[in-house]
Amino acid sequence: MTLTLMLCSHKATLSQNTGEKQTYLTYLHQFAQGDFFQVQTDHLPAFVWVQLDVSLRPALIYLTKQNWIFSIPFNQEREWPYPVSAFSGRRHYATIRYATTQEIQLSRNLAENSHDLKQATGSYPHATANAETRGELVFQARNAIDGFIANTSHGSFPFQSWGIDQRADAEFKLDFGRPIHLEQIILILRADYPHDSYWSTVHLKLSTQHTFILKLKKTVRPQKFTIATDNVEWLILKNLHKELDNSAFPALTEIQTFGHDQINV
Repeated sequence: MTLTLMLCSHKATLSQNTGEKQTYLTYLHQFAQGDFFQVQTDHLPAFVWVQLDVSLRPALIYLTKQNWIFSIPFNQEREWPYPVSAFSGRRHYATIRYATTQEIQLSRNLAENSHDLKQATGSYPHATANAETRGELVFQARNAIDGFIANTSHGSFPFQSWGIDQRADAEFKLDFGRPIHLEQIILILRADYPHDSYWSTVHLKLSTQHTFILKLKKTVRPQKFTIATDNVEWLILKNLHKELDNSAFPALTEIQTFGHDQINV
């Protein structure tokens, strides 16, 4: 089982390394706009741990494409939703490795993916939405699964969130890319009160066609819901009912979905 990690520009391969079950790259130059990482696996599907910048949380992702592309964020793409040091400077280190069977089977937060991108890339979990406030990076759906839970303000890192652009029909979708056993959902609402409002009820729809109504409170604390369901491939948050108050800005800081995988790779 081999893994290849490449750093590329639009013209050339800048660095490359291949290893048995794991590998890494170093790069002692500044990134340029258009640079990207490419991960190549010798079998699919694959569970792979990735950390393409030391300031990002390592992510256990599920790959369905043999060549996974991660476009390096640049300018505002980097400066707003990521830590200040992310992908900056002249000394870079990136690493990947196959997950062990024990890690794959472990009950864990199956929603977290610090390396998710707005566009579909063949890696999971992946978050999308039909509304993102003003199209700004700090309000994209991916922010709700990046592993950061600071929720007492709004805007740039570490307070990035999913904002709904004041849309009454806003929906958030989380794709797992394979069937999982779902045990518990935790919602962390953005709680920059009184700037923020909140949702008093949210409908949770699962790929199994089960629907649950979640009752929420105005709080900075995580709100937990037991949802014991097998063979869940995706979930949608919809019918977001905003509380009647003086704010027009409810938002989601983080969704966590605890459970375990139902496939072996």
